Amino acid sequence: MINRLVFVIIRVATALGLASLSSALFAQAPFPNKPITLLVGSAAGGSNDIFARAIGKHLQTALGVAVVVENKPAAGGILANVLLAKAPADGYTLVVLSSTFTTGAAIRTNLPYDAQTSFAPVAMLAKGPLLITVGKQTPFESLEALVAFAKANPAKLNYGTSGVGSINQFATEILAEAAQIKLTHVPYKGMSPAVTDLIGGQIDLLIASAPSLLSQVNGDKIRALAVSTASRSDVAPSIRSVGEAGYAQSAVELWWGVLAPANTPQPIVQKLNETINRVITSDEMKNFFIKEGASPAAMSAQAFAQHLSTELARWKRVAQAADIQPE
Repeated sequence: MINRLVFVIIRVATALGLASLSSALFAQAPFPNKPITLLVGSAAGGSNDIFARAIGKHLQTALGVAVVVENKPAAGGILANVLLAKAPADGYTLVVLSSTFTTGAAIRTNLPYDAQTSFAPVAMLAKGPLLITVGKQTPFESLEALVAFAKANPAKLNYGTSGVGSINQFATEILAEAAQIKLTHVPYKGMSPAVTDLIGGQIDLLIASAPSLLSQVNGDKIRALAVSTASRSDVAPSIRSVGEAGYAQSAVELWWGVLAPANTPQPIVQKLNETINRVITSDEMKNFFIKEGASPAAMSAQAFAQHLSTELARWKRVAQAADIQPE
C-alpha cells in the first residue's frame, strides 16, 4: 500500500514538473507566437486606418503571425487609447495614432489615461507637412504678404479648422505667434466643409494636410503659400517652406506612430521597432507614403518617446498662450 502511494506521488510530482516545464517553455516562446491587434481610434478610410492596414499587411509577413486591425471610432480616438492602456503589456495589442494624440492631451485634463505614462512608444511610422493655403479671392501670393496684411489689420483675416483643439488650429496659432499676428478662428465639424468655404471665400486661410488640400491647389481652386515644415517636403517639393519665409520656429509636421501598453518588455518593444523600421523604409512603403502625403520616419523607440514628450510640452504651451480650450 505504501509502495503504491509512493508511486502515485511520484507520478503526480512528475506530471506537475512536466506541466511547470511546459509553462516555462511556453512563457519563453519567442515573440510573437499569436495574432497581434492594431487598434485604430477612427473609422475606416482615415489616414490612421489606411496606415494601420498597410503596416499590418507587411508586419504579418515579417513576423509570421496574423495582424488584425480593429477600428474603435469613438471620442476622438480616446476609446482606442483607453483599451490599449488596459490591455496586457505583452506586445499583442498596439494602437496606430497620429498627431491628434498630443494635441488632444495638451488641452484635456480629464483623460482616463496619462499620455506619457500609460503607454510605451514603439515606433514612428511617417511624417507629413501641412499646407498653408488661402482662397483665390485673397490677394496674397506669399506668406510674407499675408503676414504683412495681418499685422496691419489685426483679427481681420479668419482661418478655418476641423474643430477646436485640432492640429489645424495648433499649427495656425503657432504660426500666428511666430509672425506676431492676430487671426480669427472659425471651427468646423470636419475638414470637408472648411475646404468648401475656403474655395467659396467664406474663410481666408486654411492649414491642413496635403491629402486634404493638394488636389484643390493643383486644380487652381485655392492657393498654397507654404508647407508647414522647416524645409521643403518631398510631398510637395515645388511649394516653399515656412523656414524659407523666415518662420522656421513655427514648423509643424503631422506624424503617425505606434504605441504599446506601459511596461511592455523592452525586448518586445525593440523587436517591434526594428521590424516596423524595416517595413516603412522599403521602396514599396516609401512610394505608398508619398501618395498619402507623408514620408517614412524611422527612429528608435527612445527617440519616438522623446518626440512625444517634446511635442506635448510644446502644444500645452501653445494652448495656454492662445487660450485653446476643449469643447
